[in-house]
Amino acid sequence: MSPAKKNSRSFPPISECKSGGYDSIAADLDGTMLLSRSSFPYFMLVAIEAGSLFRGLILLLSLPIVIIAYLFVSEALGIQILIYISFAGIKIRDIELVSRAVLPRFYAADVRKDSFEVFDKCKRKVVVTANPIVMVEPFVKDYLGGDKVLGTEIEVNPKTMKATGFVKKPGVLVGDLKRLAILKEFGEESPDLGIGDRTSDHDFMSICKEGYMVHETKSATTVPIERLKNRIIFHDGRLVQRPTPLNAIIIYLWLPFGFMLSIFRVYFNLPLPERFVRYTYEILGIHLTIRGHRPPPPSPGTPGNLYVLNHRTALDPIIIAIALGRKISCVTYSVSRLSRMLSPIPAVALTRDRAADAARMRKLLEKGDLVICPEGTTCREPYLLRFSALFAELSDRIVPVAMNCKQGMFNGTTVRGVKFWDPYFFFMNPRPSYEATFLDRLPEEMTVNGGGKTPIEVANYVQKVIGGVLGFECTELTRKDKYLLLGGNDGKVESINKSKSTE
Repeated sequence: MSPAKKNSRSFPPISECKSGGYDSIAADLDGTMLLSRSSFPYFMLVAIEAGSLFRGLILLLSLPIVIIAYLFVSEALGIQILIYISFAGIKIRDIELVSRAVLPRFYAADVRKDSFEVFDKCKRKVVVTANPIVMVEPFVKDYLGGDKVLGTEIEVNPKTMKATGFVKKPGVLVGDLKRLAILKEFGEESPDLGIGDRTSDHDFMSICKEGYMVHETKSATTVPIERLKNRIIFHDGRLVQRPTPLNAIIIYLWLPFGFMLSIFRVYFNLPLPERFVRYTYEILGIHLTIRGHRPPPPSPGTPGNLYVLNHRTALDPIIIAIALGRKISCVTYSVSRLSRMLSPIPAVALTRDRAADAARMRKLLEKGDLVICPEGTTCREPYLLRFSALFAELSDRIVPVAMNCKQGMFNGTTVRGVKFWDPYFFFMNPRPSYEATFLDRLPEEMTVNGGGKTPIEVANYVQKVIGGVLGFECTELTRKDKYLLLGGNDGKVESINKSKSTE
């Protein structure tokens, strides 16, 4: 029997593989390294995040055609349709950014444990997949520890640097094309181990010294994310859940109602006094939890309290105002003038000039309470970025506040998207929730003026205290690290505008 005609019984299940002693491995991705056999959710993410919600809708409506083509014509044709709808007309840079900033979080939650354990113990690790290389390579190399990705190469217009939607020769990498790619990569020395999950993988598995099938079973589990090669601290994208066909249908059915609900939630509460908003939030399906002692407003002639928060969304200062039941000022770097005008509390723009910003914040503290987020940017995962020490120089009346929020459908933060829409996406969630835990004011011995501490010592102490309450890990990462990874810029407004103008 030729290798191409081997059936699944020709290869033992991966449970019989002794995960050790192998030098090289060639592994399929969907259904093998990943628990899910379908790549549709990841193409949907590219279509929405690199393209638009409308492109994602077209892809969802085209799914029956994709399934028919995949099952009754050829696997390659079904994947080609997915690539064309998801990629055609999109700048290659946008696809690369989505592949680096959005997809890894969803891939990481879907890594199959038994396959990864075998894959991880090999020295030379190659993934062979029908998916476009540009889509999977960042995840395979950074999180699976793969050395090379053999996959489909997409065609790019050299003048516009946009994907045409078609693929380069030899075409979509399935069946015998996977075998040829392995032969080209390894030469005469075949891989020690080949693992796949479908009959079209038998072609490349047959030239490996040993081959194992990864069968779809209910007992299969995923790898804990912390077991992967890198931690996922930063990620972008509007969708919270992996857009499987069912999830995608629910999202698009909810969108019109969710948008109208979001507008009502924002503008109904906008003119109301803060002390009433806490109750209207509950009526409108927004759950707000407030813990700890809330300091009273400063007496006349007394400087205000400096509320130091970890940063989850742009709504953090507004939640503090609602919790305190009064208006307080906040400072911000990258919020537009229109957003500041629509803000229910005074929002003052900073310039990133340290002396000028410090003087501006001191004046605000002389007038009343002030909210500041020294991380300088939001972080979605349970980590705290490095706290800028500037706040410790401004006042000794420092009140740390631990913030957290839950969003079930849409993320209310973005790097590549339009920040104006951040609050609206948060309020588009069916049942969003926010938690604010007020901690005790810093003791005098832990301040700069009263205790002789350095600003950095105070900043690190506040970060540690907030992290301890939330159970978050403290890091030395900064806003610049986040934006370089997710957006390809340093996070400054002028850099963001410059990068968008050159696209």
